[in-house]
Amino acid sequence: MEVLILKKVGIIQSNYIPWKGYFDFINMVDEFVLYDDVQYSKNDWRNRNKIKTPKGAIWLTIPVEYHFPQLIKDTKIADPKWNIKHWQTIKQFYRLSPFFKDYESLFEETYLSCKEKYLSEVNFKFITLINQILNIKTKITWSMEFDVPSNLRKTERLLFVLKKIGATHYLSGPAAKAYLDVELLNKEGIQVEWMDYSGYPEYPQLWPPFVHEVSIIDLIFNTGPEAPKYMKSFKITRGD
Repeated sequence: MEVLILKKVGIIQSNYIPWKGYFDFINMVDEFVLYDDVQYSKNDWRNRNKIKTPKGAIWLTIPVEYHFPQLIKDTKIADPKWNIKHWQTIKQFYRLSPFFKDYESLFEETYLSCKEKYLSEVNFKFITLINQILNIKTKITWSMEFDVPSNLRKTERLLFVLKKIGATHYLSGPAAKAYLDVELLNKEGIQVEWMDYSGYPEYPQLWPPFVHEVSIIDLIFNTGPEAPKYMKSFKITRGD
């Protein structure tokens, strides 16, 4: 009797030091695909994210070269010293957080050694680092590895990658409900599941009021090894 091996896959563009929901998403799938051979969008999460300050959340933005149309994977860094500026800003606002010292050398080394020329490479570097901190073991691949035909439509592109990987389940972000052809995926034997980003618990955070929509580094610096307790995909480790 043949045993069906279930494989859940998620496909999302790379983001810069993403928020906790992004890493929950990664931790909830067996394989995570960085979808960077698609159109780069300005003023989005690809090259920026928010951190907390006494005056509220502020953006940390990596300056990039932009010439429409352009793919995420082809997006180049415009200022080679962006990494120094970002680290100085992070250190300024998080040095008093409870667990900053525990992770300071790790983040400092990563930032100051970040000489990558392309945004995708930078994002991958930090996503990998944070996965290590959170002990996320999910396999990460790039959509570019699969030579997706350029003439395919949105859902067809996703289906092409999912079939190459051998996915039985596809975890999708809620924004895709506007365009995802669920019926097409179902016909190919792939079950669609939707990520739910609501209902996150608050954690001890500097400078109230509390803000959820900030980089995961805020959670890490404020809660340290307890960070998984404030995330959804680590419920098995929660002691409450």
